[in-house]
Amino acid sequence: MKEIISVIRINKVNETKKALIDAGIPAFTATGRVMGRGKGQVHFDILKGAEAGHPEAIAQLGGAPRLVAKRIVTIVVPDELCSMAIETIIKTNQTGNPGDGKIFVTPIVETIRVRTGEAGDEALN
Repeated sequence: MKEIISVIRINKVNETKKALIDAGIPAFTATGRVMGRGKGQVHFDILKGAEAGHPEAIAQLGGAPRLVAKRIVTIVVPDELCSMAIETIIKTNQTGNPGDGKIFVTPIVETIRVRTGEAGDEALN
C-alpha cells in the first residue's frame, strides 16, 4: 500500500475529486486550507488579486515570506493503483505554471478498518 499526499491549488480540488472518483478511487481525505510556498516568491493570481484591491490577496502579500493558500489531498491505495492515481492527479492539476503543486508517496505498513477490523488491502475496498 502507498499513501499519496498531494498539495494542489484550491481551485483544482473539485476537479481532482471528480477525476479520482472517475478513475475508480472514491476514498480520499482533503485537508482544509493550508498555507505554503515553493521556490517562487508568490503566485501571480495573488498579485493580480492584490492589484485589484481584494483584501484577502492584500493580506497574503503583507509579510515575508509570502505564503499561498493550497489544499492537501491524501489517498491510500493498493500498490497496483499508485501509478494510476498519480497520473490522474498530475493530469488534473498540471497547468505548466509555477505552483501546480507537489506529490509525495510513502509506503503504508498496515491499514485497518475500525468498523469491521478488516486489515490490509481489504480495508481499502
